[in-house]
Amino acid sequence: MAALPCPCGRAQPYERCCGRYLDGGETPANAEILMRSRYTAYTRLRADYLRATWHPDTCPAELNVHEPPTKWLGLEVKAHQQQDAEHATVEFTARYKIQGRAFRMHEISRFVRVAGKWLYLDGEVT
Repeated sequence: MAALPCPCGRAQPYERCCGRYLDGGETPANAEILMRSRYTAYTRLRADYLRATWHPDTCPAELNVHEPPTKWLGLEVKAHQQQDAEHATVEFTARYKIQGRAFRMHEISRFVRVAGKWLYLDGEVT
């Protein structure tokens, strides 16, 4: 039986794609890979991973990935720009449904590298 492709949109199986970061403890090499792994964490209700990859200055006190119940439908990365060695942005669109109603979120996310590890800082929803 063939493994299902990773939720992040790449054609690789989860175990060889985002599973390496969520379950295997590897560190994403750049902001785009981190963003894809964070999307996958949302699809798998992995608040632990989201908190671990969120900059402590902007991480919310409450992070409930269960409410409202969300069905994630797909991710499209539109751009990844590296400003310098410690700063990058990723523009993406994520599709999802809540109570049968479809939505799209278009965001330009900012990432910062701290002690060699990329972290999500914040994002501008457009």
